Amino acid sequence: MHIPKLYEHFTEKFPEIIRNFQELGKICRQSGPLPPKYQDLINLGIAVGASSRGAVMSQTRKALVAGATQEEITHAVLLSLTTTGFPNMMAAMSWVNEVFDRQAT
Repeated sequence: MHIPKLYEHFTEKFPEIIRNFQELGKICRQSGPLPPKYQDLINLGIAVGASSRGAVMSQTRKALVAGATQEEITHAVLLSLTTTGFPNMMAAMSWVNEVFDRQAT
């Protein structure tokens, strides 16, 4: 899986923070009944709402690994249209498509 250089550098500089952050994420995921694919699709929607390119791309990769299809991921982004607006949805769609394109090569 693709790991951004900034994340790698942060991990090297602040290993304890990353360990605790990852542990918190694990606890949050285990705190409810949703399967990983749905968790990743929900997190993708949150990333779209936050207009975070890095988070959208990361959650897209995670959703694919968890078994989500490109169609399911695209649908999740489309659902953001009425909540976050057309420009934000289109930006997120372009970021998702970057991940799809990289995966195809």
